[in-house]
Amino acid sequence: MTHLNNSFGSRFGLEYAPSSFLLRLGRREIFVCRDFRKRYYNINPIIDVSTGIEPGHLEVLVMRRWLVILSKAR
Repeated sequence: MTHLNNSFGSRFGLEYAPSSFLLRLGRREIFVCRDFRKRYYNINPIIDVSTGIEPGHLEVLVMRRWLVILSKAR
């Protein structure tokens, strides 16, 4: 079953991000928002993958604009 939540906590530090949503698929969560953070390193123009803020999170930056955070549901 899929749950779509628009009200999420501050655990990602992106609670004021415009155009964001949280999608829950079973035991996994996919959080999508526009990236507004300043990156101080070279970014791949197509897709850039890095570890997340918390353990077990994976951040995927797509087209230097969309940030997708993959994590376990709580």
